[in-house]
Amino acid sequence: MEIRITRSKRRKKSVSARLVNGVLEIQAPSTATDAQLQPIIESLRSKLERKLARAQRQADQTLMARAQELNRQYFGGRLKWTAIRYVSNQHKRFGSCTPEHGVIRLSDRLQDMPDWVRDYVIVHELAHLEEPNHSARFWQLVRRYPKTERAIGFLMALGYVDADPDDDCRLPTEDC
Repeated sequence: MEIRITRSKRRKKSVSARLVNGVLEIQAPSTATDAQLQPIIESLRSKLERKLARAQRQADQTLMARAQELNRQYFGGRLKWTAIRYVSNQHKRFGSCTPEHGVIRLSDRLQDMPDWVRDYVIVHELAHLEEPNHSARFWQLVRRYPKTERAIGFLMALGYVDADPDDDCRLPTEDC
C-alpha cells in the first residue's frame, strides 16, 4: 500500500489517516520525525487493512446471497459453485467462471455500477456453470434475465464491451 505523509504546522499532536484512491494519506504534525511516525503509521495501516478485509467479506457475502437468489429465479436453484467473490485484477472483463472448480470472480468495478448490470454479469457467469462456452444454448440461459440486452447496451455505451461478435462471442448473437 502506497503511503503519503503530509505534515502540517497547524497539527500539534494527532496523527490521522485516510485512504484516497488506494493511497494511505497520513496527516501528521510538522515536528514529528519519521522514526516517531513509523509505529503510528504501521498501526493505522494495520487497522485500515482489517477494516477493508471486513468490508470485502461483507461484500462477498452480499454477492453470494444475490447469486443464490438469481440462481433460484433463473436456474431453478440447480446450479452449484464453491466461491463467488469480487477481485481487483480483472481490467478487461467483468467476470470469469471456472466451471470445473465452481469458482466465479467478478470485477470489483461492478460495485460502482447499477445493480441490474451486476445481476446480468452474475447470471452470465452462473450460466457458464451449465454451459462453459458462448453457444446458442448459453445465451438462451442468459436471456432468462430480462435486462440482458439493457445491461449489454449499458456496458457498450460506456465502452466496456466490444460490439464485435467475433470477440469471444461475448455478445448474444445467433452466430455464437
